[in-house]
Amino acid sequence: MAKIDYKSLRLYLVTDSTGLSEELFLKKVEDALKGGVTFLQIREKEKSTREYINLANKVHEITLRYNVPLIVDDRVDVAMAIDAEGVHLGQSDMPVDVARKMLGDKKIIGATTKTVEQAKEAYEKGADYLGVGAIYPTTTKVKTVLTSVDTLKDICAAVPVPANAIGGLNKDNIQILKGSPIAGICVVSAIMKADDSEAAARELRMAVDSLLG
Repeated sequence: MAKIDYKSLRLYLVTDSTGLSEELFLKKVEDALKGGVTFLQIREKEKSTREYINLANKVHEITLRYNVPLIVDDRVDVAMAIDAEGVHLGQSDMPVDVARKMLGDKKIIGATTKTVEQAKEAYEKGADYLGVGAIYPTTTKVKTVLTSVDTLKDICAAVPVPANAIGGLNKDNIQILKGSPIAGICVVSAIMKADDSEAAARELRMAVDSLLG
């Protein structure tokens, strides 16, 4: 499996380009990296494959400058096309073991899990890290099934790969995660919808660093 630095998952941003010009979207991505984002996942549900590759290439140019891994949501073909650092797969996406065959051992594969059983299966099939949630209801277009903090802790205990909490998290509500052996948190709106994405990322990074020590 690809080796992943535990600390690189500390502040994980999932992008949302909804309602943004490409110029503003790319600025927000760079501002977020300046503010302390350590891991970046590009997520595009509406774009054609060609549009997705085009935008992902531009995002990858930025993440490479900041030495931050770029993960492509869902689309193994797009990840391969731009030579991204990896891919993130949900429960209805390509199975982890199939993606691993296509991407090889050096690429990172993340998986979304909501139960201990899903977490164990993802790990056994080759996932390098897990996204666990949703901890709170979200405003993204993804269907939300809530995961309790107790389940999150059980998942962390059940598998030897790092896990991140995701779902409606922001600097004001992450204290609910105190004591959870997570690697970090994943956010979307807390940074992408902020007026100042750099300041939002910086505040979040401070809050996560304080939470995790």
